[in-house]
Amino acid sequence: MPKENVLSAELSEADFAAMKDAIQVFKDKLPFLTNLTPQERQAYPKMGDKSLGFVKTALGYAKDFDDLVPPYLDVEEFEKDMKLVKMLSALAREINMLAEGLDDTIMLAGSEAYRAALVYYRSIDIARKLNLPGTDTIYEDLRDRYPRRRKPKPKASTNEALDKT
Repeated sequence: MPKENVLSAELSEADFAAMKDAIQVFKDKLPFLTNLTPQERQAYPKMGDKSLGFVKTALGYAKDFDDLVPPYLDVEEFEKDMKLVKMLSALAREINMLAEGLDDTIMLAGSEAYRAALVYYRSIDIARKLNLPGTDTIYEDLRDRYPRRRKPKPKASTNEALDKT
């Protein structure tokens, strides 16, 4: 069973605003970021760990032996692309680690908040059973919002409905 309260943290509004501003700096500094459709992602050849050495070596040869470069290949653009890949990959690693920490912290804080809500819900149920004033309304509201599957009440058949009249 997990500990009751592992996380106890707050984020000030000022720090939250500063971080949102920092994210905006990323967006402002990277106006060329692209969003590809799944079809586009599939259509482009991909450079991965296995092909990275090939691409680096090809760039080196293209720079060293410019007389062998076809006129339709722009080596400066080739080099720009590789530099961008290197820089953005470094940023992506940092951002991915940050995103993982954010996701885990959101899950943990949400879990703790959900457990606290369950404790409160159970205590209201006990208070309702003890006929404490106002607890019926709170219990009914929370019960209606409780995130569990409810089995629909079986509807009376036509014959049963007629029998009751």
